[in-house]
Amino acid sequence: MAEDEPSGALSKPLVFRVDETTPGVVQSVLLERGRNQFDEQEQNVEDWNLYWRTSSFRMSEHSSVKPWQQLNHRPGTTKLTRKDSLAKHLKHMGRMYGTSLYQFTPPTFVMPADYTRFVAEYFQERQTAGAKHSYWICKPAESSRGRGILIFRDFKDFIFDDAYIVQKYISNPLLIGGYKSDLRIYVCVTGFKPLTIYVYQEGLVRFATEKFDLGNLQDDYAHLTNSSINKSGVSYGKIKEGVGHGCKWTLSRFFSYLRSWDVDDLLLWQKIQRVVILTILAIAPSVPFAANCFELFGFDILIDENLKPWLLEVNYSPALTLDCSTDVLVKRKLIHDIIDLIYLHGLRNEGREGSKATHGNSNIHATKRDRGGLDAHDCLPYESLSFTGRTYNEDDSVVEAAVSLCPEAAPASQLEGEVSGQEDFHLSTRETPQSKPKLRRRHTPHKTRMPYGSLVQSHSGKTKTSPPVLSDHGSAPDTRAGNFVLVFPFNEATLGASRNGLNVKRIIRELQKLMNKRHSQVVRNKTRTSNMDF
Repeated sequence: MAEDEPSGALSKPLVFRVDETTPGVVQSVLLERGRNQFDEQEQNVEDWNLYWRTSSFRMSEHSSVKPWQQLNHRPGTTKLTRKDSLAKHLKHMGRMYGTSLYQFTPPTFVMPADYTRFVAEYFQERQTAGAKHSYWICKPAESSRGRGILIFRDFKDFIFDDAYIVQKYISNPLLIGGYKSDLRIYVCVTGFKPLTIYVYQEGLVRFATEKFDLGNLQDDYAHLTNSSINKSGVSYGKIKEGVGHGCKWTLSRFFSYLRSWDVDDLLLWQKIQRVVILTILAIAPSVPFAANCFELFGFDILIDENLKPWLLEVNYSPALTLDCSTDVLVKRKLIHDIIDLIYLHGLRNEGREGSKATHGNSNIHATKRDRGGLDAHDCLPYESLSFTGRTYNEDDSVVEAAVSLCPEAAPASQLEGEVSGQEDFHLSTRETPQSKPKLRRRHTPHKTRMPYGSLVQSHSGKTKTSPPVLSDHGSAPDTRAGNFVLVFPFNEATLGASRNGLNVKRIIRELQKLMNKRHSQVVRNKTRTSNMDF
């Protein structure tokens, strides 16, 4: 037994620690899994395995963490979740590696430092003949849940009194039934040295509850998608065209909807993953080392009418409240899968810890016993994910970001929150530009699907499934835990570029190669389809 391990640790069940800010669903899931809640009056101060709370931990708490313990926050990650800091880091990355690479965020000005630049940009646009006048959105740098947001077009309406950011407002969002929405993408970073990023393949789609209207910028229910705002709207409980009751869908239902219009959902999902990786790369080199901790982020992504994903913001301690059945479906499963992920990660690291991992091993085995194995089904029904269910040909040669085999998608009508009689959705927008994609209802069933995983090109040019990528301590990274899928590192080159320090330039080069291959395949498929139609 390790010298600093508490006596009798091997025989003790897993213990979780909470405070007054810990979400109720986290406590509920941990108790459901047979964990014991830490009692500081009765137990040794070190006798716990997982400490989960909403607020960050002090560096002293990180430095004193034991080998059998995990914290749910990493130091230095608020650089990503504070809006002004995020804007500065992304702007720096654009200067370093090319602005075109980081054009997934709207033009952003940090107030008050960029006030003069914003005024110049605003009036230059106004004085340019024929230029379309932009809409702008002003957000407090630190607020959440839609508080303090102002949307304006006329400069006289622009007011701020603290640290704010001003961005060009995306005035052409993809609308469903006339309603604006955004995506909540859950991302878990289990390490920065080497960088290890997992993206959750289920999530939330959050709708405004009034129809999008640029003629009324003061209507928060039409322009803001925050559920904390929209659940108090008069239309929240009504059946809304294309959307149904409430203001949330599951992510799988959204991708199923896109697929019904013949949208390349896999390509869109890959673009979103690319946004996630490039965003985290912006802070990764400056994040201090800390062992035995992870970070769950909530990325808010808006899809415009041209199917381009835009990063709106990154949330620290994303909301885990259960306001509706869709929340229950997604968030309870999310917590179960995080628990599996962090203990799989601990199991993979046991070789590095040596004798100190003995306690952690017992915890992992207990985790498996609690649920009958890591692949056991949860108590809640869970629909198979739809956006992985594209049609593939055996000659496809896409480099995927270490995605594991996924079950075939459930029909949209089976997904949580489906409203009877609302199957004839309408994909609408306020204005229809010339470049808008042509969306057609798909009336033919999918072809037989070829499962796709981490694909690389062999020397012969044939597509093959890559072997597990070995990390610097000799064990293969876990490519999946529940619905968490490893998206970085996605090949040997990116692992090597993040193992000793972080070679951002090399990583970006690999990302560009990946996207270029995907783009080439899309062009080939379109050409093939056109020839068949002819």
